[in-house]
Amino acid sequence: MYRKGSGQHSSEEPTCAGKVVVSIVQKNQPVQERFILLNYAVYNPVMGYTQGMSDLLAPILTELRDEAETFWCFVGLMQCTIFFSSPKDTDMEINLNYLRELVRLMVPEFDCHLQHHADGMELLFAHRWILLCFKREFPESQALNMWEACWAHYQTDYFHLFLCVAIIAIYGEDVIAQDLRTDEMLLYFSNLAMHMDGDLVLRKARGLLHQFRLLPKIPCTLAKICELCGPGMWDSGYAPVVECVGNHGNHSCPHGGHDPALKYM
Repeated sequence: MYRKGSGQHSSEEPTCAGKVVVSIVQKNQPVQERFILLNYAVYNPVMGYTQGMSDLLAPILTELRDEAETFWCFVGLMQCTIFFSSPKDTDMEINLNYLRELVRLMVPEFDCHLQHHADGMELLFAHRWILLCFKREFPESQALNMWEACWAHYQTDYFHLFLCVAIIAIYGEDVIAQDLRTDEMLLYFSNLAMHMDGDLVLRKARGLLHQFRLLPKIPCTLAKICELCGPGMWDSGYAPVVECVGNHGNHSCPHGGHDPALKYM
């Protein structure tokens, strides 16, 4: 394992969890990457190793060129519990639920297309975007710019979802025009990998975030989209009305939204 601040690792090889992971970590990975991932599996056995971690590790190792520093930087990256590849289905579902609401709100014509196709609302084409943080969709330099924008947590904890909406807004017109089915949408967006304009997507995402901030009201399902970034989302002093969209059974809105069907004195 790496000793924090020492710049070196101990002579001890990964044990226990590491023995389990050694058969999972890809054998064709560079030795340094493989060793760091094995050590991380021992350091954090709850998370262990998940597919896609190497995509996140590679640019860090390329930049720092030091195993120990890369390891601890990678540990810090994995602590960003929103924007990283997570083994938990609940984390992915939270992201997808927010993304569905953002698409419905900001790209309604694409939302309509999704609803007319079986399993369209599963957003299968977006899973890789979220899991691998756009690492396989854009050249490394552009992907890193997107990472930095997400890590800034400026006005939202989920800027990566605005990047997803930006991709849909820019490149989704052909999907609607050709009336692509769910499997065809997956193939279409997969084929766009490394052929999209990352700078354009980043600018569009910033514009969508600004547009979101100007909304007079937002659905209750998006009320917590900036729950962790602290004060500043509505730093102009204006806060939108949180409107309940229903679907809570006989219970009151868990997000504190107001039911527009009710009349207030």
